[in-house]
Amino acid sequence: MIYREAGQFKTSYAADGRIFPIRQDRIAMGGLFAVAFFLVPILGNDYWFGAILIPFLILSLAALGLNILTGYAGQLSLGSAAFMAVGAFAAFNLMLRIPGLPVLVAFAGAGLVAAGVGLLFGLPSLRIKGFYLAVTTLAAQFVIEWVLTKFAWFSNYNPSGVISAQKMVILGMHIDKPVSRYLLTLGVVSVLALVAKNLVRSRVGRAWMAVRDMDVAAEVIGIPMLRTKLSAFAVSSFYCGIAGALWAFAYLGSVEPQAFDLTRSFQILFMIIIGGMGSVLGSFLGAAFIVLLPISLNVAAHSLFSGGVSQSLASNLELMTFGALIIFFLAVEPHGLARLWQIGKEKLRLWPFPH
Repeated sequence: MIYREAGQFKTSYAADGRIFPIRQDRIAMGGLFAVAFFLVPILGNDYWFGAILIPFLILSLAALGLNILTGYAGQLSLGSAAFMAVGAFAAFNLMLRIPGLPVLVAFAGAGLVAAGVGLLFGLPSLRIKGFYLAVTTLAAQFVIEWVLTKFAWFSNYNPSGVISAQKMVILGMHIDKPVSRYLLTLGVVSVLALVAKNLVRSRVGRAWMAVRDMDVAAEVIGIPMLRTKLSAFAVSSFYCGIAGALWAFAYLGSVEPQAFDLTRSFQILFMIIIGGMGSVLGSFLGAAFIVLLPISLNVAAHSLFSGGVSQSLASNLELMTFGALIIFFLAVEPHGLARLWQIGKEKLRLWPFPH
């Protein structure tokens, strides 16, 4: 009875084409933003911000970037962590080589550098696709990591190859406390998620989905393959690059190329598979599943077996439970958690009548 759109009439194309056409959805999103921006900073502590919320938001942004490329454009990629590394090192070098550069401008520049690198590695998608394209992007993962390790200029000739992020100052305010870094990350992720939501509903997004569903038919009706595929690689790499810059500046403070290894790429890929490919919401749900569930399992394991189970056994039980839950969710709903959420909303709209 609460979630019904009866009586909510649309009198224009703009009203009918809103991101959230139902009033209840707009109220819920407004409440969610109010809680995230105002209530969480008051009630949260440093552990919440530094260990849970900031990495969740950054990985959601990286998953959103990969979802644009794989979920919407149908181009499989295994090199998303490499583009995060490009963004992290590009932001560091931009602020190092250009004194006084605003941190947000450095983040945008890092995203553009990552987009340029993504365009370079996206060129093979014009001739190959599917598994072979995944192998090509896998090569990007190793090549970029090798370049950042081999050439010391990228790390300012640090013998260990580690970069230390510069201090962030925005409008005279020092972004050094966990709550301020959380608000910065939340603001950047919110804006980019809104841009992505509008982008996939635009002409560019419809071209991506046409190429994903049947590229031959899309080319026949006049969709340019070169521009469409390369734009997907560029936008995806841009998002991953900004996520990498936030990972270095807002989360860790210092990173090395090995922090963006193949394991990180698979982690981001699992996020969009579990959350739901071709869904902006699925990127956030998948990141929440990957980030929050291991923490919950770890707390449960230590509370249940604190007396007689070793730390290594508890960790193995956590991994086994985590893997079993992933298989369970994929078996129940292959389209991810976003599809389960959509089904739940459809049932709620018809409640209490049978579906």
